[in-house]
Amino acid sequence: MELLSLSDAVERHVRAGDSVHLVLGHTRWTAAARELCRQWWGRDPGWELQMLSLGSLGGLFFAGGLVRRVVTTYSGDPFPTYTPNPIFQRAYESGDVEVEHWSILTFEQRLECAARGLPAMVTGSLVGSSMADNDAFATVDSPFGDGSKVGLVAPMTPDVALLHAPVADVRGNVALAGPLMEGLWGAWAARRGCVVTVDRVVDDLSPWGHLVQIPAHRVLAVAEVPFGGHPGGVFARDLPSESYGEDIAFWSACRAASRTDFAAWAREWCLDVPTQDEYLRRLGSERLDWLRGRSDPTSWRADVDAHPVDESAAITAWETAAVLGAREVAARIASTGADAVLAGAGVANLAAWVGVAWAGGDTRLTAELGLWGYTPTPADPYIFNHRVFPGAEMLADASRVLGMLIGGPGTTSIGCLGAAQLDRHGNINSTTLVPSGGRFLVGSGGGNDVASRADECVVVTRAGTNRLVESSAYVTSPGRNVRTVCTDLGVLRRHDDELWLAAVPHGDDPLDVRVKAMVDACGWPLQVERDVTELDAVRMDEVLALRRFDPERLFLD
Repeated sequence: MELLSLSDAVERHVRAGDSVHLVLGHTRWTAAARELCRQWWGRDPGWELQMLSLGSLGGLFFAGGLVRRVVTTYSGDPFPTYTPNPIFQRAYESGDVEVEHWSILTFEQRLECAARGLPAMVTGSLVGSSMADNDAFATVDSPFGDGSKVGLVAPMTPDVALLHAPVADVRGNVALAGPLMEGLWGAWAARRGCVVTVDRVVDDLSPWGHLVQIPAHRVLAVAEVPFGGHPGGVFARDLPSESYGEDIAFWSACRAASRTDFAAWAREWCLDVPTQDEYLRRLGSERLDWLRGRSDPTSWRADVDAHPVDESAAITAWETAAVLGAREVAARIASTGADAVLAGAGVANLAAWVGVAWAGGDTRLTAELGLWGYTPTPADPYIFNHRVFPGAEMLADASRVLGMLIGGPGTTSIGCLGAAQLDRHGNINSTTLVPSGGRFLVGSGGGNDVASRADECVVVTRAGTNRLVESSAYVTSPGRNVRTVCTDLGVLRRHDDELWLAAVPHGDDPLDVRVKAMVDACGWPLQVERDVTELDAVRMDEVLALRRFDPERLFLD
């Protein structure tokens, strides 16, 4: 292990042709990733990038011509809303970059398989989805005589891993605090080892040995890089380092640049930034102090003051769908006694948050990042909000949440998911619009794992023939566990293998007119239950419960 500068650590240990694994954890970015792009820009190293979620900043690898192949679960924008990104769309649709889609759990399991030196690992995800066609996935007959099928994933072995951590010692031992998302299997699996950036190097980590996650012999180099996780945040509780929150404005500016002049943005924040000192100078001390303040779990109060809830704005279609979804989540909790609700991104997570609150009781919110028993904060609609980390009952990783708490025999779980497209069988597509010329969306994230493994799922989406389609040409998440679909025009429920119209919201038009509106907004011949329920009108106090989390109505508008 070597203690090196950031530039030397990257230059010495990443080679052309490598499979590079960028470890995200709760940080979601590293200074080493930026330095990698700066050093190799335009040199065509031909990397395979193994990155759980690319986010807007992942566009640097594409714009610089650095990758030929990507293995991932999500390629899109995380802020200010979850949207497709044109850089990824152009690269994948043109074939300039080959992409292999996985779910969060199976991505992690492939790295774990490699780290453990195993030829395969069992998974409960992917069956019934288009990702089951991946070469590194197979189903086999169980050898134990019960007639069941077993899903297997093959190992994924990077040549080198890059990660950011709060602290390391001078020998190269690395300590991290959860939540850890895909975990550190890639750092253990990498053929040569990992390059680690840290906010602080200390002489001795033995007092924090319980938080040491990577021993020195797996570390190629350590570089001390303050704020090396920016624009991601770092949670360093109980460690000799400082925490700081995510810089949402920076992420959002990167997203905006990907639609205008990304080359200029890349020059300003990557190519013309030779050192971390220069990078921090450009950010400015005031901004850095503000980011430190965002790690305070009570800092949401400033956002509440800055973004008051509009109590007079008319109720939108998304708000109607979300309220109906929240009601359904609360009702299903009451019916099943669910231990956990895992929410997808955007409107689905707002509906889940409110539904769990309305249900009361002991049901816990959980998130694929590795959160269990967390309480969302006002004025922050994002599921990976660092402010909730200190108060969460458990900080773990995706393997424990998606591989055990969701789908495990000891937990009754409900998934609350969104859908770009959904077909008559409940199959969800968030990857590619094949009938529309192959337009790329974003990918699975943890959606496939939740849909595959939760006891049941509630889907929240808008009605429309572009969303509710006859069949999904690409199945991101199988529909077998989708029980209910809540839209702005009506609620669909499963009848055997198909979704039927079961209820419509209260309205001024006669019931039959509202039923017809929902039928007309569906892309298949929608069956209608004999006695369609007329739901209570969506009330403003219900809507305000949603707006309290999303006062800017980033998702609700």
